Amino acid sequence: MRNAFGRRLAVRWAAAVQVTLLAVLGTVAASAGTANAVTAPGTVLLSSTASLPSELAPLATGKRIAYVTTNVSGAATVATGLILTPKTGKTNRTVAWGHGTTGLADKCAPSAAQTVFWPEARAAIAALLRKGWTVAAPDYPGLGTPEAHPYLVGASEGRSIIDSVKAARNLDPALTTDYAVDGHSQGGQGALFAGQLAPSYDGSLVLRGVATIAPASNLDLIAPDIPGTPGQGYLVMALYGINAVEPTFKPDTYLAAPAKQKSGVLQSGCLNEILAAYAPLTPEQLVPGGVVPQAVITKLAQYGNPGGTAPSAPILIVQGTADEAVPYAITAGPLMDSLSRYRQPVEFITLDGETHDGAVFASVDTVANWLADRFS
Repeated sequence: MRNAFGRRLAVRWAAAVQVTLLAVLGTVAASAGTANAVTAPGTVLLSSTASLPSELAPLATGKRIAYVTTNVSGAATVATGLILTPKTGKTNRTVAWGHGTTGLADKCAPSAAQTVFWPEARAAIAALLRKGWTVAAPDYPGLGTPEAHPYLVGASEGRSIIDSVKAARNLDPALTTDYAVDGHSQGGQGALFAGQLAPSYDGSLVLRGVATIAPASNLDLIAPDIPGTPGQGYLVMALYGINAVEPTFKPDTYLAAPAKQKSGVLQSGCLNEILAAYAPLTPEQLVPGGVVPQAVITKLAQYGNPGGTAPSAPILIVQGTADEAVPYAITAGPLMDSLSRYRQPVEFITLDGETHDGAVFASVDTVANWLADRFS
């Protein structure tokens, strides 16, 4: 009975989000791009009480929200997410948490499905809540909304991360303008983009620091080595992420026939199902000739590589040496090289023997303490 009731609530929420998205897009069209309170980034459009995972329920109350953000073209769109308010020791500061890859389908939004509210995310958020910080946890556009998800498009993630902080302040006016960003993997990429976007995008907010664990970066260097590995599903999702912001970019053009035949899993499953579906393919079954086309590599760099512009706050990067998803050499080498060109300090912490997810568990206190120093 409870499961049936939960499904009915989920259906009602999804329908409400779709109606809200259409209303926002209609407002944009009617206003011809002029400023409008309904479409101001961070405006909370829907809010309901959220059930939190058992690791977080004793620490916080939760609201599931739909809020206004903008796409890479600057037009208003709708994203969903969670706002978690600490039950004790609240300091009125906000940290945005950027989650790692969950998938492409609406069912893969962490605010709606605890099955993809990954254990490492719960551990990281718990450490933030124990510091008394309100946590804004966006799903990113297209996860939980009718539009396609721009997977690994950093400017999309970064905008939704910043706007989730604005949404938190709209729900709770006691929150100060001080905020920080913390993220893992895809969310680590988004955190770095948020740091780049902040000076021109966050308005009156004051970004104090950006912490990132095993961030996705230098996608043009990673992609050529993916065919034939267990991570082939990541590349397929990335192609569809580009398509979400550039409809003329057709994923089927760059996938071999066996990979095309598996595309249904992108909507029927989430990360684990997607990886399992594509892992058995040979390189030639993934992409024609077993080689990632240069056109794909160029687009991945265009949309997904952080460090193209100056960060606006100090950065902490944590990386495990046994990471199976984001190569240690990429983070320690090209990413650090690109970020070190700028004036903001960048601290790099190596975790010997830690995996992609293990690095989060191993660094929750280190990251929280580093962020506390930035706030103080």
